[in-house]
Amino acid sequence: MKDAYVVPENGEPVSLTEDGHFSVPDNPIIPFIEGDGTGPDIWKATQPVLDAAVKKAYGGKRSIKWMEIFAGEKAFKMFEEWLPEQTLDTISKYHIAIKGPLTTPVGGGFRSLNVTIRQKLNLYACVRPVQYFDGVPSPVVRPQDVDMIVFRENTEDVYSGVEWPAGSHEATKLIDFLNREFDCTIRLDSGVGIKPISVTATKQIVRKAIQYAIDQNKKTVTMVHKGNIMKFTEGAFRDWGYQLAREEFADVIVTEKDLWEQHQGQLPEGKILLNDRIADAMFQQVLIRPKEYEVLVMPNLNGDYMSDALVAQVGGLGLGPGANIGDVAAVFEATHGTAPKYAGQDKVNPGSLILSGVMMLDYMGWQEASELVIKGLQKAISNKTVTYDLERQMEGATKLKCSEFGQAIINNM
Repeated sequence: MKDAYVVPENGEPVSLTEDGHFSVPDNPIIPFIEGDGTGPDIWKATQPVLDAAVKKAYGGKRSIKWMEIFAGEKAFKMFEEWLPEQTLDTISKYHIAIKGPLTTPVGGGFRSLNVTIRQKLNLYACVRPVQYFDGVPSPVVRPQDVDMIVFRENTEDVYSGVEWPAGSHEATKLIDFLNREFDCTIRLDSGVGIKPISVTATKQIVRKAIQYAIDQNKKTVTMVHKGNIMKFTEGAFRDWGYQLAREEFADVIVTEKDLWEQHQGQLPEGKILLNDRIADAMFQQVLIRPKEYEVLVMPNLNGDYMSDALVAQVGGLGLGPGANIGDVAAVFEATHGTAPKYAGQDKVNPGSLILSGVMMLDYMGWQEASELVIKGLQKAISNKTVTYDLERQMEGATKLKCSEFGQAIINNM
């Protein structure tokens, strides 16, 4: 197995500094996983785009040294393992990685390879920025008003939930216990699940979101929850979030209550508003009042729904980047599935993985390169030279293959 993990020559690992930041050399070794289904197609389109942007931005003085690592179907064919331990070890060692979509084994094994990677490496923050590119077809009237970033807790809630099917010994025993000992009224023919939400994980993700707002000069952080019904899980998420803000960010955070009681509704200069919204109401807010929201932070399931609903307003998952970030590692990934029926057809939109690469470049501090990718992508869309998913919605557009779209981005940098 070791021979398959080839460390590139003339590359250096990203290192972690004593203060918890990443130190990126000019020739960093970045592990990548092609992914399953359409993963190889979109990776073949993405890598040249990222390489071209880095070369153009830095005149050849910087370059990424790519190192292939394995997970999913390719790993199983090579090693009879869906997720080799060496893959996790390599990501931990080199700190920053990028991956395509991975299939979930059918009939047993891991619940999800993606979830397993996040949990094993404690990549507790699923980060998904949502922005509009001019010219992209949208189902809403003002998609350009949508400019938000979702911080979704990545290790708890339904991701670490435990459940038992209706009629099973475990479900029957648990229901009987709850009904008898706690005076519950759960039907005996119910399936039963437990969703844990902890102080530790909540404060981690809220801290990450507030720190991002500080670093990026954002004015609003909004916690999204269903605490009006689930008071001791999602309601606690809200309460612990405010507690964390008081403990660690009291000098910069203003709550909505303080905003009106102490500041007459005007946010003081240099301050960040921390507020919260009930999840179902928030789905309406992001449609009719999107300009009022910038950074959203929420438990896992809410974040899954919300990020997909937001990206639907700006062009769909084909243009939705994502990252899974912890304290010692970050994995950037396409946010869509494997789409196996299109595998090998050089057809699908590689935009999600390309934009995840943009996030990675920003994370590395290579903004000059990331800006070139955004410029090239915007110009390709403005020229109406796009993949089939956008071409069928754009009058007068030219349909490009997956690889051709990547080349169009390079040509327009």
